[in-house]
Amino acid sequence: MRQCTLKKTVTFEGVGLHTGVSSTLTIHPADCNHGFKFRRVDLEKPITIPADVNKVNSTNRCTTLKVGEARVSTVEHVLSALVGCGIDNALLEINAEEVPILDGSAQPFVDAFLKAGIEEQKEEATILKITEPINYKDEATGAELTILPNDHFAVYTLINFDSEVLGHQYATLNDLKDYSKEIASCKTFVFIHELEHLLDQNLIKGGSLDNAIVIANEKMDAKRCTELAKKLGRDNIEVSEKGILNTVELNFANEPARHKLLDVIGDLALVGARIQGKVIANKPGHTANIELAKKLKAKLQLDKKLRGKPTYDPTIEPLYDTMQIASMLPHRYPFLLVDKVIELSESHVVGVKNVTFNENFFQGHFPNNPVFPGVLQIEAMAQTGGILALSTVPDPSNWDTYFLKIDNAKFKYKVTPGDTLIFKLELKAPIRRGIVQMLGTAYVGNRIVSEADLTAQIVRRSTV
Repeated sequence: MRQCTLKKTVTFEGVGLHTGVSSTLTIHPADCNHGFKFRRVDLEKPITIPADVNKVNSTNRCTTLKVGEARVSTVEHVLSALVGCGIDNALLEINAEEVPILDGSAQPFVDAFLKAGIEEQKEEATILKITEPINYKDEATGAELTILPNDHFAVYTLINFDSEVLGHQYATLNDLKDYSKEIASCKTFVFIHELEHLLDQNLIKGGSLDNAIVIANEKMDAKRCTELAKKLGRDNIEVSEKGILNTVELNFANEPARHKLLDVIGDLALVGARIQGKVIANKPGHTANIELAKKLKAKLQLDKKLRGKPTYDPTIEPLYDTMQIASMLPHRYPFLLVDKVIELSESHVVGVKNVTFNENFFQGHFPNNPVFPGVLQIEAMAQTGGILALSTVPDPSNWDTYFLKIDNAKFKYKVTPGDTLIFKLELKAPIRRGIVQMLGTAYVGNRIVSEADLTAQIVRRSTV
């Protein structure tokens, strides 16, 4: 499957559900691998906010993203529409903090996207393939989301609000091709007691009876109906026999469950990939959706690293053997921790360390339980990265590299005698003024055993 974007720019105007502030949302086509990014153009200096689950700041009644002091909230409906239309790349410029609620569904977005046209791009779409079940459960609320292996993306939602009006509802989407006719038109919903509380708290300032389904889970006398109508700026309101205010017609008997499904898709858009798997969401909400999205994002990042894992064939002659490495690095026994260099380019290097029981540190780390120290794994990464750094100077034997900083070090699995460590160091930025920033990853087989962000400086060796 190839990536897709819009053929033309589309614009929406409306008020935010919670802020009540009018805003203009303009969605532009974007290049391959751009993903979804919001851009606050109303700020003195426009700020870009990636639609990334790691940028989620709040899940209180909507999903809010934040970078620095810039926020954009209620992003779930427009993101759901983009995914539902098979779009991968878009720039969403907005001149306020909240996305317009429009009619409370994703239908206006879908209609505009389909009218503008969708364009296939040159590069392949990023696919997150689910190979084993991933689960999130909130014991306090009873929300539970599970994603299972499947040959395509599908979503099942089940809701239960202990309501005589709603009862138990479920909804399914077995193919995104059906999104526009089965899911997009389903509006957000709220119970009357919630609505009254929110109005009393001066919230949902942009909410109206035209952009939400209001459910009466209890009888309302004439006085209460009159008071609520006044708060909502209506002459009168009534509760239908189905327990729904007489301001909207349901598109489907299970429209609330379908809207929850719409939200699940919008929140999972923050993973940043097309998902190949079946989501089963019991009592979903933004908080639970985001927690599952975080797990999926972590899997996506791990999969990307494993796809970049170097291939090591010990029968192929290395670029540098131990003696050649020793001619570049100042390290010697027992501290030279790289045996071979098998790949070297302007932006990356791959080194090999064969771990044996004869390593001197195994005497004390630990007796009868030999474990390769994590700090020495980082050191071995740095030495491998030193080969990359020193390959940029004409006389590497006259230069050294020194640590300036180590960030985000993680140790995932034990390394023991008999393992072969493969170190891959990649430049995070061009080398400037002798400063080298690298992402280091250590593999044993198909496992990532450790990783870290390293910063070092190339310094000419003293002749004294």
